[in-house]
Amino acid sequence: MPMKLMTPPGNRPPTALALDERISGALVGAAVGDALGGPVEGRSAEQIAERHGGRVTGIVGPWDGDDWRTARPIAPYYKGDGHVTDDTLMTHALVRVYGAVRDHLDAYSVADHLVPELIANPRWIPELQAEALPLQRVFLAEKWIVARLHYGHVDPREAGSGNIVNCGAAMYMAPVGLVNAAHPRAAYAEALDLAGAHQSSYGREAAGVFAAAVAAACAPDATPANVVDTCLSLAKDGTRAAIEAVCEVAVQHQDFETALAPLRAAVAPFDTVGPDYRSPSLGARRPSRLHAIEELPIALGMLLVADGDYRHAVLGSVNYGRDCDSIATMSGALAGALHGEAAIPATWVKTVAEASRLDLHAPARTLTDVAREVFGRDTARRRAHEAAFATLAGTP
Repeated sequence: MPMKLMTPPGNRPPTALALDERISGALVGAAVGDALGGPVEGRSAEQIAERHGGRVTGIVGPWDGDDWRTARPIAPYYKGDGHVTDDTLMTHALVRVYGAVRDHLDAYSVADHLVPELIANPRWIPELQAEALPLQRVFLAEKWIVARLHYGHVDPREAGSGNIVNCGAAMYMAPVGLVNAAHPRAAYAEALDLAGAHQSSYGREAAGVFAAAVAAACAPDATPANVVDTCLSLAKDGTRAAIEAVCEVAVQHQDFETALAPLRAAVAPFDTVGPDYRSPSLGARRPSRLHAIEELPIALGMLLVADGDYRHAVLGSVNYGRDCDSIATMSGALAGALHGEAAIPATWVKTVAEASRLDLHAPARTLTDVAREVFGRDTARRRAHEAAFATLAGTP
């Protein structure tokens, strides 16, 4: 049975929002969170505070300033000044896949549509400050998709086996939750199928649970607490245990400053990377039923600490450090789905859109149309099943 979280006395009431407002909030919120986290990704909370003279409170420049083109270990990526990273590039690519298919997706959709998006269509890559194939920006865990499906001709349903286990699939699964808005179980199942082409083990599980969380955050009565309870009702093995451990700690805090160290301590037993993010442990990112990715439990924990407030949740995620662009992508999507784009600082949205040369709203418009179409198809399919079953069962 899922752990039932106690809703804090000041818990924000559900926000009455239409589908398009929640989808825009989630996708724009994810992109802005990604851009805020990019410049400090891979550093510890202590290093971030030292570098910036305190906690990050908004969009900051590259860690190495004007030396970003040659600085190691991340050169030549221009992380900072509002540039989104691969999290957003992959999320928008998945939206384009939905725009092409206009129905539910599965592992074959990755082979038939997502792989061509990565290798055939050059796009502006903010971190490269150039037009390039997305494949030239994504990391090895995403290049794996192309190697296995395009060159290896592996069954898409099995292609994720053997890849390193990380948040690579989970980080771009928000669109699955949005297409299945207010139906977390369906989002979980679809994301597990889709992510099978990319990940296995707890990486694939996290993709399913994050999609479910986004779907739950779209429900009219959604709160941070019941989003987490939904995750706990679906998550399996180490992923469930990690979310429970982190969120039990998170509800004891109302400010991310006091929560940073306790949340890290809570997730540490489930995290295979180890204390030094840039020097992973020998057992890092290997399949296991006992472990979990770090990013999703921390994103959910920050959502609770912030009581769903977008700015607080995302800044907590950013200042946590480590893989903070992905953590902020996830917490930003969830807070955005809960409260809509109006909850996101408009200056952040404008800066990220201009700096990244992206229309942050076009993907939301596309996905809203697709979600409505898919719901219509689902309804028709359900009615056909009801009629067939009624005939079989001999009921009127």
